[in-house]
Amino acid sequence: MKHIFILNPAAGRINSFERIEGELKQVYAAGGLDYQIYETKAPGDATAYIRDYCRMHDEPVRFYACGGDGTLNEVVNGAVGFPQASVGCYPCGSGNDFVKYYGGKQHFLNLQAQIDATEHSIDLIRVGNRYAINAAHFGFDSYVAKTIMSVRRKKLIGGKNAYTTSVIAALFKGMKNQCRVTVDGKLLNPAEKLLLCTVANGQYVGGSFRCAPRSVDCDGWLEVCLVRPVSRIRFMQLIKDYTNGTHLNNPKFDGILEYSRGKRIEVDAPDGFVYSFDGELVTQSHFTIEVAHRAIRFAVPWGAKPIVDPEWITPECAEEERQALDSRV
Repeated sequence: MKHIFILNPAAGRINSFERIEGELKQVYAAGGLDYQIYETKAPGDATAYIRDYCRMHDEPVRFYACGGDGTLNEVVNGAVGFPQASVGCYPCGSGNDFVKYYGGKQHFLNLQAQIDATEHSIDLIRVGNRYAINAAHFGFDSYVAKTIMSVRRKKLIGGKNAYTTSVIAALFKGMKNQCRVTVDGKLLNPAEKLLLCTVANGQYVGGSFRCAPRSVDCDGWLEVCLVRPVSRIRFMQLIKDYTNGTHLNNPKFDGILEYSRGKRIEVDAPDGFVYSFDGELVTQSHFTIEVAHRAIRFAVPWGAKPIVDPEWITPECAEEERQALDSRV
C-alpha cells in the first residue's frame, strides 16, 4: 500500500514537516515503507491533489491528513468515491475534534501505529456534493466563528482578543437564531427559533463541547442536538453540562433540548444564514443534510477506541469492531 501524508503547513504551531519526515525515516529504516509527503499550497489543494492522484492510480493508497479538522475535511472530500483510497489522521492542527471520538490525539500521533492501523468503514455527512466527517452546526457557535473571521485582523478587538470579542458579540446578537430544522419529516422547533444546533457524526465540536455523546460513526444515523433560546444567565448555567456531554436526560435542559437521530435533516433559514461544516463556514439559507452510510474507510490505530456506551452500538458496528480486533491478534 502507498502511504501519502498530506501536510498543511499553516496548521498547528510545530514544524510538522520535520517531525513527520523524521519519524517516517525511522519507520522506513525498520522495514521499508512506500510513502511520500505532499505539502498543500492553498485551501482546496488537498482535495484536488487526491482526486487527481486517484484518477491516475488504481493501487491501494492511504491519505493521512496532517493538520486540523479543515485538513481532514479536505482529505475526506478528495478520497470519497474512490474504492482504492482510505483516510488516516495525524492530528497536528489547532483543532482536532473528530479524533476525540476515539479517545483523543495520543494514539494517532504514533506513526507506526498509524501505518499498522485497521481500516473501518464509517459514515459521512453530506450536503449536496460536499462531505463532512465530524459535524455541521449553526446558531450561537457559527455566529462566534463568523465574527472571529471579521474581527481577527482588527486592532484591539482582533488578534488574540478575537475569540473573546466574538463570544461577547454572540451573547448579544447570537442567542436567538431564526431557523427551521426538520428531521426525517418531523419539525424539531415549531417556534422556528434556536440557540444552537449540531448535526453530528462525531461527538465533539468547538474544541471541547461533547454535544453528541451517543453518536456512533458507522451506524447510518446522524445525531441532532438542538437547544432552544434561553437567557444569558441560564446559558452560563448550562454550558458546563453541555461541554461535558451530560446534558441528555438532564432536568436542567427540560423544555429546551431536542436530541434526535435521523438520516435526512432539512434546514430553512433567512438569506445570509451561516453554518459550520467541519469548521468551514458556509453561507446558505436552505439546505439538506444527509448521512452517507459507510462512505469512507478510516484508519484507526491500535489503542484508539470509540468512547461510546455499548447500548448505542448497532450489531453491524459491533461485528466490524470484533473483526478488526481479531485481525490485530
